[in-house]
Parts: sequence; C-alpha cells; structure tokens
Amino acid sequence: MSRARQHGMVLPIVLLISAMMLATSAAWFETSLAAARGTSNVREYLQAFHAADSALTLCARSVIAAAGVQTAVPLPVASGEPTQWKLAAAFDAGAVTPVAQWPGSLRAPQCLIEAWRLATRADARAYLLTSRGFGQTSESQVWLQMELVIDGEKVERHWRRVAARPF
Repeated sequence: MSRARQHGMVLPIVLLISAMMLATSAAWFETSLAAARGTSNVREYLQAFHAADSALTLCARSVIAAAGVQTAVPLPVASGEPTQWKLAAAFDAGAVTPVAQWPGSLRAPQCLIEAWRLATRADARAYLLTSRGFGQTSESQVWLQMELVIDGEKVERHWRRVAARPF
C-alpha cells in the first residue's frame, strides 16, 4: 500500500472512534442526570414522609392524652368514615400544626383530627387522623392516615398511606 492511501484511511477511523466516544459520553451524561433526578425525588419523598409520620404520631399522642380527660364540649361525630380531610378548605381550617417547622421542608407538617362513631362498637371512641408532610417543594407531599380506636383502656391503631393527594 502506498503511503498516501494509508493517510486516507486514518481519518475515517479516527472520526468513527470519536463519534463512538461522543455517543457513549452523551449516554452516560443522560444516565447520570436521570439518576440525580431520581435521588432528588427519593430524598423529597422521604423528607415529606418523615414529616407526615411525625405529625401523625404527635396527633395520636395528643388524642390519646385528651381521651382520658372529659371535655365540656363534645366533638362533632360523623356516622360514617369522616371525609373532611378530602376538602381543601376544611383541611386547612381544621388542621393543627404539631411542630412549628420541619427541617428542610417547605412547610410544617399538618394533622387533621376527625371524630367518628363505629357502627359495631358504640362505646368506643374512634378518630380518623390525617397528616400531610412536605418536602422542599409544594408538589412533594405525603399523606398518611391512622384510624385510632379508644375502647376503655385499649387503644387500637390502624395505619394507612393515602395513595393520591385528595386536592
């Protein structure tokens, strides 16, 4: 082979290798961006989850402590499972903030306490506790609920996660 023909073959090979390296670099860059977004989303979810879980625990403690004390004004009692937590205005009006602020969260977690009557256990007092925790943005919210049943000295807790934001 002549020397001129060898020089002509090097350029396409170098361009092909450069294009492969560029494509590989772009793919790794996109993968690392997706991983960073995923990590950020998980962190936001965990931040909101722990805020909501703590608010739920603090609300449950306050309800259990208040259950032993008879109040002069009885709480309004719903016959079926309460649904006020699904309404934005009702939730914002009735929700309590058990802690003034939550580290790293946009807002302090909130908890709504709704009393209700169980059809099968007339002597028991039941409460639906709904908490909402936030991450660093308003879109990162976690909603948790606990059904709290107090029957004399016995306290039952039934925990559940709200799959979708109600409002």
